[in-house]
Amino acid sequence: MAEQITMPRLSDTMEEGTVVKWHKNVGDKVAEGDVLAEIETDKAIQEFESEFDGVLLYQGVQEGQAAPVDSILAVIGKAGEKFSAHTNAAPATNEVKEEKSDTVEETAKPQTQASHEIPKGVSVVTMPRLSDTMEEGTVAKWHKNIGDSVSEGDILADIETDKAVQEFESENEGTLLYTGAEEGNAMPVEAILAIIGPKGTDVSGIVAGFGKSETAKAEKAVVEEKAVSPVGENKSTDNTNTSGRIFASPLAKKLAEEKGIDLNMVTGSGDGGRIVKKDIENFKAPQKEAPKTASVVASGTDRAIPNSQMRKVIAKRLAESKFTAPHYYLNVEIDMDNCIQSRNIMKAADAETKVSFNDIVVKACAMALRKHPQVNSSWSDQEMLIHGNINIGVAVAVEDGLLVPVVKNTDFKSLSEISAEVRDLAGRARDRKINANEMEGSTFTVSNLGMFGIESFTSIINQPNSCILSVGAIIEKPVVKNGEIAVGNTMKLSLACDHRTVDGATGAKFLQTLRTYLENPVTMLI
Repeated sequence: MAEQITMPRLSDTMEEGTVVKWHKNVGDKVAEGDVLAEIETDKAIQEFESEFDGVLLYQGVQEGQAAPVDSILAVIGKAGEKFSAHTNAAPATNEVKEEKSDTVEETAKPQTQASHEIPKGVSVVTMPRLSDTMEEGTVAKWHKNIGDSVSEGDILADIETDKAVQEFESENEGTLLYTGAEEGNAMPVEAILAIIGPKGTDVSGIVAGFGKSETAKAEKAVVEEKAVSPVGENKSTDNTNTSGRIFASPLAKKLAEEKGIDLNMVTGSGDGGRIVKKDIENFKAPQKEAPKTASVVASGTDRAIPNSQMRKVIAKRLAESKFTAPHYYLNVEIDMDNCIQSRNIMKAADAETKVSFNDIVVKACAMALRKHPQVNSSWSDQEMLIHGNINIGVAVAVEDGLLVPVVKNTDFKSLSEISAEVRDLAGRARDRKINANEMEGSTFTVSNLGMFGIESFTSIINQPNSCILSVGAIIEKPVVKNGEIAVGNTMKLSLACDHRTVDGATGAKFLQTLRTYLENPVTMLI
C-alpha cells in the first residue's frame, strides 16, 4: 500500500517548508534512509530521509516552492500502484496537479509492519542537544561500526554542533545495531543517532516507527485514488540547482575549506550529484595554462560559500538581539599610563605570568559589576533577573565566526587565574574543541579588537546579557596633563546597553567605576 509522506515539522517554530532540491524524481526507486529532498525551514536547510522502501510515485511540492507543515510532500509505493494524495491539512498552493482517475472508495486496511515497540535490552540513542542553540548535529566521525561491541563510556562518535566538535560517549552497553547518519551528514536533534542492544536484534521496526503516533496510520478513511502520471527522466549530475547553491556534505565542505579547494570545480559522485568526502580526497586541480605573452586583465569570479551551521546561528541570534533589544551606546576614553606601568611590574615580578591588558579589563569589569548589579542582568517579558554570579564571556574570533567562552565567578578569581583560563578557553575555542557548557551562562560580555589596531567600535549585545563592552587599542598620542601637553596612552571603551534593563545613568556609573579601576589598578586591591 502506498505511503503518504507529509511536510515534516523540523523546528518548533516551523509553519511551512521550502523544497530546495529533490534527490529523487518520480519513478525512482527509494530505499529506507535515502535522502528524498533538502528542505529549508525558518532556521536551517535539512536533509529529509525516507522511512520507506518503494518507488517515488508523486511529488507534492516543486523545487523552490513552499508548502505548509503536514501537507502532502510525497507518496511512495509500488511501481504502477494507484495512490492516495489526500490530507486533512490545507493543500499547498503549489501542489503538482495530476489528472484524476475514477474515484474509488474503500476503507483503509491496517498494514502489517514490523513492531515499533523497543525490545528489552535495546537502547535508542538520539542526537543530543549539546548547546542551547543547537538544532542539528553533524557526525564528523564514527568511533564504532555496526556490529562492534560497545561499553558504557566508550566514545561512539565525534559530533559537530554550531559551536564545536565534541566527543559523544555511550551510556549503554551492547552491540551497535544501527547508525542514523553517515560521517559528514547532519541530522536534527532528537533524531535516531544509534541503536544499541543484544547482537542480532531486528531494529527495523524501531527505525520505521520512531517518534510516530501509532494512531496516526489507523485513521485512514475514504480517499480519492489518483493514477500515476508518467514523468520523463530528468536527473542531473550537477552539484548545483538553478539557484546556484552547491550541494555537498558538511564533511566535504570542511575538507574542501581545509585544502583550499573551490567546490565549484568538484564533480559530485553522491546522490543527485552531491559532493561527498571521497570527491574532495580524489580531487585533482586542473593544470594551469602557461601565461600568454599579451597582457590580459582577468575578471573576478563570484564564489558562493555555503553558510555553516555556526554562521546561521550567529546571524539568527545577532539579528534577534539587534531588533528586539533597544541598544544605546556609552563611550569613554581611559588613561592607560598607570595600567601599563602596573602590568610591567607584574611581568617583572613573575616572568611566567602573562597577564594581558584584556585580562585586566575582564577583572575590572567583574569588580565593577559587583558594585553595579543592575548591569549584571537579563530581561524577559515576565521579569528582570539580577544575576547573583558574575560570569564574563570573552568573545573569541574563530574561522567560521565568533565564539564566547565564559569565565565563571570572575570576580572571585585573581588576574593570573583569569589569564590562564582565558588562554585555555580561547585556544580550545579556535580548535573547535571547547565544550558547549563552557560557552553558556554568561552575564556580561567583553569584545576586544585592540590587537587588530581598532581604536573604537560598537558591538551587538550577546543576549540574554544586558550589556557588552567593546575594547579598542591602546594609542600613544598627545594628551593634556596638569595643564600641559604631554605624551600619553589612552584606550577607548564603548558600552552597549539594553535600555529595558540598564538606564543611561546606570551605565554611566558603571563606566565611572570601571575607569577608576583601569586608570589606577591598585584600587582593585582595596
